[in-house]
Amino acid sequence: MRKKIVAGNWKMNLLPVEAQILYREIIDKKSDDSSVEMMVFPPALYISDLMKMNAEVSVGAQNFYPEEKGAFTGEISVAQVTAMGVKQVLIGHSERRMYFEENGQLLKRKVDAALNFDLTPIFCCGEPLDIREKNGQGDYVLRQLEESLFHLSAEKLKKCVIAYEPVWAIGTGKTASIEQAEEMHASIRRWIREKYDHTTADAISILYGGSCNASNAKELFACPNVDGGLIGGASLDADSFIKIAQSF
Repeated sequence: MRKKIVAGNWKMNLLPVEAQILYREIIDKKSDDSSVEMMVFPPALYISDLMKMNAEVSVGAQNFYPEEKGAFTGEISVAQVTAMGVKQVLIGHSERRMYFEENGQLLKRKVDAALNFDLTPIFCCGEPLDIREKNGQGDYVLRQLEESLFHLSAEKLKKCVIAYEPVWAIGTGKTASIEQAEEMHASIRRWIREKYDHTTADAISILYGGSCNASNAKELFACPNVDGGLIGGASLDADSFIKIAQSF
């Protein structure tokens, strides 16, 4: 059975004390429903402090460099991330692709490095507005998967989570319609089935990321192929984040 996941990407927000307060509020307000896995991805500076709070809400890393060590000034290695106790990492977020020019080959290396260190990659894919307007989103997203994910064996792919994030809906207040979200999630699952098999396709959680919030989460999560959400702005408010997690 696929995991239901609600993950909060805090991006480059919050000061240290604010991060600890928010995390504590999420812990305190979280229900005992073990069917939904909750996780947060704070700025890297705060990972260690949050990990010490020993909560049931997982703390993941927004980014890492796919080498154990070396002369890569300013980067955090995959080994260092693992040593902090992190279990999940974001890979391929549209902001990393856009602002830091991360391409398919680098993301492939990150996926391989994460799996080699027993980390769960949450692999992000999605199309910009101009591609959507040309109805080219299918080919675009499939290419992202083929470049960075579909080289894996079925067993390794099952250890990954995929997050579909239409770039035009991230931080814009726009959201893909329920039909658009389900259509793309169903397509991703179909591509996995065609590349691998039914068992692999049915095992992988596919999250929706793109202005998912407390108002629309219930409808989105009711879609047959939507297994949760990668939440941006709404994850910075504990009440909203908890409400989203209770939307299944």
